[in-house]
Amino acid sequence: MAIRFISLWLSLFFISLFSSTLSIPRIGPAFPSSIIRAEQQPSFATSNQPYRIKFFTQILDHFNYHPQSYQTFQQRYLINDTFWDGPKNNAPIFVYTGNEGEIEWFAQNTGFMFEIAPHFKALLVFIEHRFYGESIPFGGDKNAAYKNSSTLGFLSSTQALADYATLIIDLKKNLSAQDSPVVVFGGSYGGMLAAWFRLKYPHVAIGALASSSPVLFFENITSPYGFNDIITNDFRSESENCYKVIKGSWQQIEDTANQPGGLEVLRESFKICKNYISANYLEGWLQTALVYTAMTDYPTPSNFLNPLPAYPVKQMCKAIDDPALGNDTFAKLHAAANIYYNYSGAAKCFDLADDSDPHGLGGWQWQACTEMVMPTDGNSQDSLFPASSWNYSERVAICQRFYNVQPRPTWITTEFGGHDIERVLKRFGSNVIFFNGLRDPWSAGGVLKSISKSIVAIVAKEGAHHVDLRFSTSEDPEWLKDVRSREVKIISRWLSQYYHTLETAFNIN
Repeated sequence: MAIRFISLWLSLFFISLFSSTLSIPRIGPAFPSSIIRAEQQPSFATSNQPYRIKFFTQILDHFNYHPQSYQTFQQRYLINDTFWDGPKNNAPIFVYTGNEGEIEWFAQNTGFMFEIAPHFKALLVFIEHRFYGESIPFGGDKNAAYKNSSTLGFLSSTQALADYATLIIDLKKNLSAQDSPVVVFGGSYGGMLAAWFRLKYPHVAIGALASSSPVLFFENITSPYGFNDIITNDFRSESENCYKVIKGSWQQIEDTANQPGGLEVLRESFKICKNYISANYLEGWLQTALVYTAMTDYPTPSNFLNPLPAYPVKQMCKAIDDPALGNDTFAKLHAAANIYYNYSGAAKCFDLADDSDPHGLGGWQWQACTEMVMPTDGNSQDSLFPASSWNYSERVAICQRFYNVQPRPTWITTEFGGHDIERVLKRFGSNVIFFNGLRDPWSAGGVLKSISKSIVAIVAKEGAHHVDLRFSTSEDPEWLKDVRSREVKIISRWLSQYYHTLETAFNIN
């Protein structure tokens, strides 16, 4: 039985790994959603979804007035009004700003919103990002929408934010809920969008919870070595031997691959299926496991990309440190990779050539070639991975080759800011929660210090990638319960202030 290899959905842009072996280097989506517990998944079965699926007729281009701009497409959104106290009571509306994939995937993995909805008597809305899932322009034909830069040019964060604003305003009007306050939520790229939405559309949303949103990973505001430094520290803090085994393995893989019959040795050592194998493919496969395990190093078992145990980094290092494996580096790495790719034990071999995209995330390659230029793939001499530096010129060459476009590395900071963020947002920003877990490599580009009384950074030393948005469990540690409690209190304060202002306005009138 072969197990599928999940594509490198990271914007780490593994040029050195893939440029010589793949037709299109993987510069895919950076941010998998929050993790759902395996035992909770049945409650989201197709026959018992906790939401209704609806569509909104959305305009193709919000910022120009060319004839093509007026074309429309059907944008999918999900809605749950089970707990909503209705427009007469101006009950709140909680909106998830969709990520780079199918919106049902993210909704089914964002239990925090479902769990707090009864407390706030809130309406829940999850909006799908244009060009992802079923929200495809150009007649819903993905091939037509992804045809070339002339069609993909309508895929951008600014267009997506305008979509959200347009849909929310229209929805409130149709529900006669113009005075219902809106709070936006998001994790990863969705968290970036949530924060930016609050800054760009303060008249639409009164606040934002931006979880694990690396809004500072642009234009070298933060170090390009920060991402992999955190991964290195995650593994090194568990075991110095574990770190040394992984760090020393890359050259050993290369040396073995270059020997006569070496690729077959690697195939047998790592139980690779009978298909194409190279040192680059194998290194990429191993690095994917290490990166995603660090990102999802949760204190409870999870089942999002793959089934994982609690504290999977610790389990990987435990496998590597197993004395029964002696000094066999490849056996140690295979045991560690099994934690990520085969924790269920069902796989007999691994398919390194499988580049399937079950959640429709491929559009991120375009975004990474245009505006989402995040220098995150630098590796210092002490890195878990081979030493390397961020090479912008390589990205330019590949993006021009495949899309005939050149990235705009300064656009995000021009459009949304980022430089001197503390000084700038202190002057005009308000009502944003930035959550980051320090075991999450993306926290290297996050806001880790509170900027004002209402722009609050919540930092969890043991936290991983937007762990706060996961479903709660009885096994959650106290620090995670405290994080969610703080977020609920802050959102409550925003709503109280809003209702007080609304009441005052009515009294004046």
